[in-house]
Amino acid sequence: MNDSPWRAEPVPAGPAYDALVGPHTRPMPIVPDAAGRDFDDREARDPGAAAAGGPQFRAETPPQEPMPTPPSQAPQDASQPPQKKRAGRDLRAAIGVGIGLGAVIFASLFIVKAVFVGVVVVAVVVGLWELTSRLQEKKGIKAPLVPLAVGGAAMVIAGYVRGAEGAWVAMALTALAVLVWRMTEPPEDYLKDVTAGVFAAFYVPFLATFVAMLLTADDGPQRVVTFLLLTVVSDTGAYAVGWRFGKHKLAPRISPGKTREGLFGAVAFAMLAGALCMEFLISDGAWWQGLLLGLAVAVSATLGDLGESMIKRDLGIKDMGTLLPGHGGIMDRLDSLLPTAPVVWLLLAAFVGTG
Repeated sequence: MNDSPWRAEPVPAGPAYDALVGPHTRPMPIVPDAAGRDFDDREARDPGAAAAGGPQFRAETPPQEPMPTPPSQAPQDASQPPQKKRAGRDLRAAIGVGIGLGAVIFASLFIVKAVFVGVVVVAVVVGLWELTSRLQEKKGIKAPLVPLAVGGAAMVIAGYVRGAEGAWVAMALTALAVLVWRMTEPPEDYLKDVTAGVFAAFYVPFLATFVAMLLTADDGPQRVVTFLLLTVVSDTGAYAVGWRFGKHKLAPRISPGKTREGLFGAVAFAMLAGALCMEFLISDGAWWQGLLLGLAVAVSATLGDLGESMIKRDLGIKDMGTLLPGHGGIMDRLDSLLPTAPVVWLLLAAFVGTG
């Protein structure tokens, strides 16, 4: 009928409207706003209506899917074997680079001794470059590289030609050159820069000079091989035992990865290797001397590694360089070798002499 009130007068929106037409109509689609809330079409046209109507104008929020659990927090399937710890470096690259370096070192040792001295000089110069570069980048310390590189090369050669006396003289001249070279720049931070320069001269080339001094003996190549082998075996024993059985931290504030169990492994492996080397490689050597030599190498190599870890923590870096894939820089490989060289030279001189 035309006079029906349903057609003549509009029905206002509100609860009454919902009561009359709610069963016969479909709800408006829910549209999320920018803040993530849901509101219907009427709220968009008339916010006052939403305020008056309250919650009855809102549809229930659809259930949300649970957030996925991160893989590190996900429960592990009992049927799957537990995951083993993985090394932090690329072992394939590290092994490949190690084999390549070993081939160069052994070839130079047993073909021409002077070539091996050249290899030591190159390692010293590159190590000085890495150390001085990191000092300048991270601390603003400008240790002069030119006098350090020239003096470091001269130090190694002098140690090979003139022995310990030549090494000390070259060390003193290098320190003097560092002091003079730095005078060409403004006096600000002079003391800091020259102190770092003298430290670098002692830490890298002077300690490396003992490797060249090992080579001067009649069985020099065998002594150098003993020095390198014991250091590598010590590091390998520490890594293998610490990775498998390590639970008690050795120096967590310096190197969190090192454990007491790893140190015991380094000592055991190095003592065994030392006994074999002194018995079969070193002239007039005895196995019991090798035990003492291996013990000393394990301690010095560990302290050398911790010492460079202190330097890198102070600088806020992980590696001194990126020259050697899987290893870091040259200095990251010299950390155990440098402080071990004078220890091996001294003990071999005491056990079998320097000839």
